Amino acid sequence: MKITEILQDAQKTLFSFEILPPLKGESIQTLFNDIEPLMEFKPAFIDVTYHREEYVYKDRGNGLLEKIATRKRPGTVGMCAAIMNRYGVEAVPHLICGGFTKEETENALIDLNFLGIESILALRGDPIKSEPSFTPDPKGHKYSTELIQQIIAMNQGKYMDESLENSDPTNFCVGVAGYPEKHYESPNLVEDIKYLKKKIDAGAGYIVTQMFFDNQKYFDFVKICREEGINVPIIPGLKPLTVLSQLTALPRFFHIDIPEDLVKAVSNAKSKDEIKQIGINWCIQQSKELINFGVPCLHYYSMSKSVAVKEIAKAVF
Repeated sequence: MKITEILQDAQKTLFSFEILPPLKGESIQTLFNDIEPLMEFKPAFIDVTYHREEYVYKDRGNGLLEKIATRKRPGTVGMCAAIMNRYGVEAVPHLICGGFTKEETENALIDLNFLGIESILALRGDPIKSEPSFTPDPKGHKYSTELIQQIIAMNQGKYMDESLENSDPTNFCVGVAGYPEKHYESPNLVEDIKYLKKKIDAGAGYIVTQMFFDNQKYFDFVKICREEGINVPIIPGLKPLTVLSQLTALPRFFHIDIPEDLVKAVSNAKSKDEIKQIGINWCIQQSKELINFGVPCLHYYSMSKSVAVKEIAKAVF
């Protein structure tokens, strides 16, 4: 079932979360152990991220360098199939522009279609460590809008090989990312939302936001989106702050602000357990306020660690 259909049929705010595929060499059971504690809250869907392979060059002597892959998380497509088979819950794979040719994207979409996966989160993707800025594959997409256009074209039965006759159309629903505090490459929020509107006009059916810790950022974001004619569901993305290092790591990696009250409370905490509980309580209050606002779904970035999200869900759902 498409995410847009799930949201349309919902009678109350839904629960969903995002997971990371295991690192290469790790067991899928590790991931199932993190998913299962959250199944009692009946997630509407589970997002599965995709991470590009990164490389380092190791000196082999005599002026020779060997290209070595590092920290690869393969298996997004397989994970989605396993989740749907094991739990009967809709799985939403992330599909990115970076590292893919258009033909490879088409092949991935064909595989997903054969598996009965009907929803995709279409993203440009971030630059890898070796790139000063995002660099698309020479035969790939530069922007997520182009990726969305390819997906919608396949929904119309249009494949890259124009000689194909009577090709079966796919039936994908497309989600995209939204940034309540703007994408870090955009000059301001209004300009960023104009680019978001292009994604919706290209055929995207719903938005999932980047994490935020100040609900007013989300409320303002929704208001501007509606003023710009974006009328699709906007799902807030939340993450509980659980360790002291996240006070600096989250703003650095995700280009977000953390409210002064939360920073002060965490900084004054006497133990790791107290920090974790402060973050959980903050996220619970965020969640309750967002439900009162009437959001269609609350989407939690669990990072494949379910303990904190389970405590939040118990208090909210």
